[in-house]
Amino acid sequence: MTVKKASKSPTKSADRSTKRSGRPASTASMGSAAAERTAARQRVIQKGIDANQDAPASNKAAKKTAGKTAVQAGPHGQPENPLPKQHLLKPGRESDLKPRPKFAAEGYLGSAKLDGMVAIVTGGDSGIGRAVAVLFAREGADVAVLYLNEHEDALDTCRYVEQEGRRALAIAGDVRDPKFCEAAVAQTVAQFGRLDVLVNNAAFQLHAQSLEELSDAHLQETLQTNIAGYFHMARAALPHLGQGASIINTGSETGIFGSKHLLDYSATKGAIHAFTKSLASQLLPRGIRVNAVAPGPVWTPLNPADKPADAVAKFGQDSDMGRPAQPEEISPA
Repeated sequence: MTVKKASKSPTKSADRSTKRSGRPASTASMGSAAAERTAARQRVIQKGIDANQDAPASNKAAKKTAGKTAVQAGPHGQPENPLPKQHLLKPGRESDLKPRPKFAAEGYLGSAKLDGMVAIVTGGDSGIGRAVAVLFAREGADVAVLYLNEHEDALDTCRYVEQEGRRALAIAGDVRDPKFCEAAVAQTVAQFGRLDVLVNNAAFQLHAQSLEELSDAHLQETLQTNIAGYFHMARAALPHLGQGASIINTGSETGIFGSKHLLDYSATKGAIHAFTKSLASQLLPRGIRVNAVAPGPVWTPLNPADKPADAVAKFGQDSDMGRPAQPEEISPA
């Protein structure tokens, strides 16, 4: 079982697990430097938004959540509001989040649904992506974890994949770059010998109080990551996908119902839903399935790296469940 990591510096290599594999881990890499630049750019956009996010919660929202009791629908209790006040720097690291998201789904028993298969999960370092990577491994798949620059989180995900008895590969880079997507797919196929499942999950989200506040840089970051990145990854993966393969896209309820402070994010999620249906029609004759999931609020680094600390404490409280979902409640889908 080998874990490979695209390290921060092109002069350094990750040698984790080489004793077990007998092979040296890959040197850095194809996308790591670009990923660091992207993360820095995202923090600049975030800083501008943060300066204008002191608006209090509306009375309407307060009335909607007053006296609401959170719903527990599984065998184990999930964290409820209020959550600790916190605000993370983009892109957001799961290791900094309190409480840590629940992803292991201890009650989920694998049944070899993906035995011998290989999957790529973008944004696999944390949140829904991590939970999916772990359950895919429990179902028998080797998993390539694509991520931006959250190196510690990505290696943690890989360790959990290995604990399920499967191989893991961590690759840092920016899905906005078609060349990175092509190289990441090629590295995955070279390492594992095939590709059966692509999970498009990487995303950028940042609230803006008004359309006027939404800068061109902010808009392009969202569009290029959330929808162009899905196109790039699917196009790179398709030459390696055969009959019975699958593409799964992470959409959102905001793509169905909209969100007044997430105009750009909602638009990309609506586009992902349309992309999913259209690509499914196109690939049907090739026997490749394309589906999407559309979660509501989920406790991942995405929102604490978006909302003000006070709002994070109430995140998901106005949902039907009265709390945010945990990634392990989404991943079985």
